[in-house]
Amino acid sequence: MQAEIKTLDDVAAGSIELPDAIFGATPRPDIVARVVHWQLARRRAGTHKAKGMGEVQGTTKKPYRQKGTGRARQGSLRSPQFRTGGVVHGPVVRDHGYDLPKKVRRLGLIAALSQKLADGKLVVLESASGTAKTGELAGKLKALGWASVLIIDHELDQGFVRASRNLVGIDVLPTVGANVYDIVAHDVLAVTAAGVEGLKERLA
Repeated sequence: MQAEIKTLDDVAAGSIELPDAIFGATPRPDIVARVVHWQLARRRAGTHKAKGMGEVQGTTKKPYRQKGTGRARQGSLRSPQFRTGGVVHGPVVRDHGYDLPKKVRRLGLIAALSQKLADGKLVVLESASGTAKTGELAGKLKALGWASVLIIDHELDQGFVRASRNLVGIDVLPTVGANVYDIVAHDVLAVTAAGVEGLKERLA
């Protein structure tokens, strides 16, 4: 399908052919949800930790004799019922990530791209460069009405990246870093002409 190419000044700069296999697939919210869940699980640090009964500091001596005191029998001050005792079944350091088939991840990215195009939220830019000042870039994005946008380019222009770094809701990624979560999290998806070619190579 044909798509119009625009500049950051909202001026038409030709057209480009978007392959139906990548941008015209049937939307699959279920696949997108699976990939997003997989991404968020991999991002979790998993560094939460609570000490168990065998890890807390304290004596191993029996607090008092078994019988004759009128109190409940106790074997250790490290038991969870005591203030300085260990935690029962507490969290431990672990990896929350899990495996997801590569075909499902690829299908999720295609579904996310296709959904943006179907919603009219996908814009093809001529390039993402030439703007090295944050104020200048903020003015252009405001004129376009983009408050939440993900810009994908094949090779990032470092001046453009620095200009966008302090803008809230604006993110810039290379084609190799394009992912379902960031696409779904932003309202507008802007892909450069070079970025389209990069996505073709990646998803071929």
